[in-house]
Amino acid sequence: MQSVSLTRGNILPRVFLGLFGSLLFAAVGVVAGSFVPVRMLQVLMFVELAMIFGAMFLQRRRSIGYSFVYAFTFISGMTLFPVIAYYTGTLGAGTVLEAMGVTAVSFLAAAGVASRSSFDFSFLRGFLFIGLIALVLVGLLSFFVGFSSSLQMGYTMLGIAVFIGFVLFDVNRISRVGVAESQIPWVVLSLYLDVINLFLFILRLMGLNVSGRR
Repeated sequence: MQSVSLTRGNILPRVFLGLFGSLLFAAVGVVAGSFVPVRMLQVLMFVELAMIFGAMFLQRRRSIGYSFVYAFTFISGMTLFPVIAYYTGTLGAGTVLEAMGVTAVSFLAAAGVASRSSFDFSFLRGFLFIGLIALVLVGLLSFFVGFSSSLQMGYTMLGIAVFIGFVLFDVNRISRVGVAESQIPWVVLSLYLDVINLFLFILRLMGLNVSGRR
């Protein structure tokens, strides 16, 4: 039996509630990450990647559940701890909190536009895919080649644009087409990744701005 596709009115609140829960698990994970040895965090990064690819594989055959989503976001929070600690040490806790606030406002604004607009944002799919591939390739290249401050800024701005675009695309698709109830955890996971990556690029932007003023 196929799952019933939910309408916008009753799906978005459930998706956003699931997203809020995933962010709470991630926050707990960040705290837990402060007690985990660095080598174990490195192992967890590979576990995190394996879970993502596993979720993509399972999504074609069967749905994932909230237990998988929350386990992933908890591990994701632990692997985020070194990044949060680094920026807290170099920029200050206030700047990290500011980045969280900017991320929240950006997400809510993009989600509001995407859910209330009659405009179809599906045309973004190709651009977002190309942008994501570019981010991955340039990110890998940066390990071997030093980038100028202007190139770093361009890369960071591209990252922000891509993940705001993903929020627009994902939320708009949900509000226009709906989604099978069994797929809600997958949608929550997708939006979680949008939010976390958007936050990391905004945090990176703030770090570049501070470095530029020194």
